[in-house]
Amino acid sequence: MDLVAQIRVSLGTAIGFGLIEGKLDAPSATAYLMTYREGRCLSNCSFCAQAQESKSNTQLLSRITWPVFPTVDVIEALSICAEQKKIKRVCIQALTYPEVFSHLQTLTKEIKSHTSLEVSLCCQPQSRETIEQLKAAGADRLGIAIDGATPEIFSRVKGRGYRWESQFLLFEEARSVFGREKISTHLIAGLGETEREASETIQLCVDRGVLPALFAFTPVRGTALEKCTAPKISSYRRVQLARYLIVQREIKAANFTYNAEGKIIGFGLENARLESIISSGLPFQTSGCLGCNRPYYNESPRGPIYNYPKAPNTEEIAKIKEEILAD
Repeated sequence: MDLVAQIRVSLGTAIGFGLIEGKLDAPSATAYLMTYREGRCLSNCSFCAQAQESKSNTQLLSRITWPVFPTVDVIEALSICAEQKKIKRVCIQALTYPEVFSHLQTLTKEIKSHTSLEVSLCCQPQSRETIEQLKAAGADRLGIAIDGATPEIFSRVKGRGYRWESQFLLFEEARSVFGREKISTHLIAGLGETEREASETIQLCVDRGVLPALFAFTPVRGTALEKCTAPKISSYRRVQLARYLIVQREIKAANFTYNAEGKIIGFGLENARLESIISSGLPFQTSGCLGCNRPYYNESPRGPIYNYPKAPNTEEIAKIKEEILAD
């Protein structure tokens, strides 16, 4: 299998690699890459700029620009940054198209032949055989997105060819190949779910040995959901806190208190412990794999900041506390 000639690189990673000029407010220890093909993804997720029926700029994923570079130049820059200890992990986002798994295998092998970096792949595997092939190529982690927090939302936003039950079966297959702590998923808050539904799905993932990363829905021009709005920051803060407590095994979603509308009105912890966790700022930083901070993936640096790409300061934590209690 030949190395694919071109690859997309997130704007922040391209700046960090020195491929383009620019300043970084929040550098990342993770290099973010995306498979390249002429044309759009064959999947049709209604929130995604890369979707088959999207009219968005094909350089976009969420609100981030992903310019195209020769793969050999990217591998060379990655190798240099790895030697300088600037990069600790590579995360490759994959579109859906017939050759994608051969592309992922060759990319992973090439990166592993030049560096000792951990490689995470975010894709839609077709079978256990596909999962085993990615593992054999050298992938360390596998991400399989569910995006929607309920079966109904999942069905509505993911489009043709996706089934909620099938994703969870893939989690089981992937976990048996990669290991319990090596599988992750993406959950998008703000697609119509309640805080209770989001919390319960986060718990469902954790109980199955899957690490859920939390995104805030971002309306992107040209997508089917371009006229929808981002989630209320207050609701997102509560779900962020819920996710952190569940992932850290502090408490389960079933022990939260919810009102009739599914809003979280109690987290089931002693006040002093909850205050300590909130004051740490950790629940409100970007969630995901180790070293992942996805700078400004969901928001403009001008705010509001949904996922902090670095530790929030004292003033920001004070604002977060107000947001948690709002509405």
